[in-house]
Amino acid sequence: MRQRFDHLVEEVSFAVGAPVHRYRLWLRLHEHGVDPNSLTARMAVAFCDGPLASFLAEEGLELYGRAKRRLRKAVLYYEPTPPGDEDD
Repeated sequence: MRQRFDHLVEEVSFAVGAPVHRYRLWLRLHEHGVDPNSLTARMAVAFCDGPLASFLAEEGLELYGRAKRRLRKAVLYYEPTPPGDEDD
Protein backbone atom coordinates (compact mmCIF):
# COMPACT_ATOMS: atom_id res chain seq x y z
CA MET A 1 0.00 0.00 0.00
CA ARG A 2 1.51 3.31 -1.09
CA GLN A 3 0.34 5.07 2.08
CA ARG A 4 2.47 2.68 4.12
CA PHE A 5 5.56 3.50 2.03
CA ASP A 6 4.90 7.23 2.43
CA HIS A 7 4.55 6.71 6.17
CA LEU A 8 7.79 4.71 6.26
CA VAL A 9 9.66 7.56 4.55
CA GLU A 10 8.25 10.08 7.02
CA GLU A 11 9.01 7.96 10.08
CA VAL A 12 12.55 7.10 8.98
CA SER A 13 13.23 10.77 8.24
CA PHE A 14 11.92 11.73 11.68
CA ALA A 15 13.92 8.97 13.39
CA VAL A 16 17.24 10.03 11.85
CA GLY A 17 16.52 13.75 12.04
CA ALA A 18 17.04 14.36 8.33
CA PRO A 19 15.06 13.86 5.11
CA VAL A 20 15.49 10.43 3.56
CA HIS A 21 15.71 10.21 -0.23
CA ARG A 22 12.37 8.63 -1.26
CA TYR A 23 13.47 7.24 -4.59
CA ARG A 24 16.62 5.59 -3.19
CA LEU A 25 14.55 4.05 -0.40
CA TRP A 26 12.05 2.87 -3.02
CA LEU A 27 14.87 1.23 -4.98
CA ARG A 28 16.35 -0.39 -1.87
CA LEU A 29 13.02 -2.00 -1.03
CA HIS A 30 12.84 -3.38 -4.59
CA GLU A 31 16.40 -4.74 -4.24
CA HIS A 32 15.15 -6.74 -1.27
CA GLY A 33 12.16 -8.13 -3.14
CA VAL A 34 9.59 -5.75 -1.66
CA ASP A 35 7.12 -3.82 -3.81
CA PRO A 36 6.66 -0.47 -2.04
CA ASN A 37 3.12 -0.24 -3.43
CA SER A 38 2.24 -3.49 -1.65
CA LEU A 39 4.17 -2.87 1.56
CA THR A 40 2.67 -4.55 4.62
CA ALA A 41 3.42 -3.74 8.25
CA ARG A 42 5.47 -6.92 8.62
CA MET A 43 7.47 -6.19 5.48
CA ALA A 44 8.18 -2.66 6.70
CA VAL A 45 9.30 -3.88 10.12
CA ALA A 46 11.52 -6.55 8.53
CA PHE A 47 13.12 -3.84 6.40
CA CYS A 48 13.66 -1.66 9.48
CA ASP A 49 15.21 -4.60 11.34
CA GLY A 50 17.59 -5.48 8.50
CA PRO A 51 18.44 -3.59 5.31
CA LEU A 52 17.55 -0.15 6.67
CA ALA A 53 20.83 0.13 8.61
CA SER A 54 22.98 -0.34 5.51
CA PHE A 55 20.75 2.01 3.51
CA LEU A 56 21.14 4.71 6.15
CA ALA A 57 24.90 4.16 6.35
CA GLU A 58 25.17 4.72 2.61
CA GLU A 59 23.21 7.94 3.07
CA GLY A 60 25.55 9.05 5.86
CA LEU A 61 22.84 8.61 8.49
CA GLU A 62 22.47 6.46 11.60
CA LEU A 63 19.63 5.18 13.72
CA TYR A 64 20.15 4.65 17.43
CA GLY A 65 18.44 2.46 20.06
CA ARG A 66 15.44 4.45 21.27
CA ALA A 67 14.79 6.00 17.84
CA LYS A 68 14.97 2.55 16.23
CA ARG A 69 12.48 1.11 18.72
CA ARG A 70 10.13 4.06 18.17
CA LEU A 71 10.42 3.70 14.39
CA ARG A 72 9.70 -0.01 14.55
CA LYS A 73 6.61 0.59 16.70
CA ALA A 74 5.34 3.45 14.50
CA VAL A 75 5.70 1.33 11.36
CA LEU A 76 4.17 -1.78 12.92
CA TYR A 77 1.05 -0.07 14.28
CA TYR A 78 0.37 2.32 11.40
CA GLU A 79 -3.11 1.89 9.91
CA PRO A 80 -3.52 3.47 6.46
CA THR A 81 -6.76 5.31 5.78
CA PRO A 82 -8.95 3.37 3.34
CA PRO A 83 -9.85 5.32 0.19
CA GLY A 84 -13.04 7.32 0.69
CA ASP A 85 -12.69 7.59 4.47
CA GLU A 86 -11.03 10.99 4.43
CA ASP A 87 -12.70 13.97 6.09
CA ASP A 88 -14.29 16.38 3.62
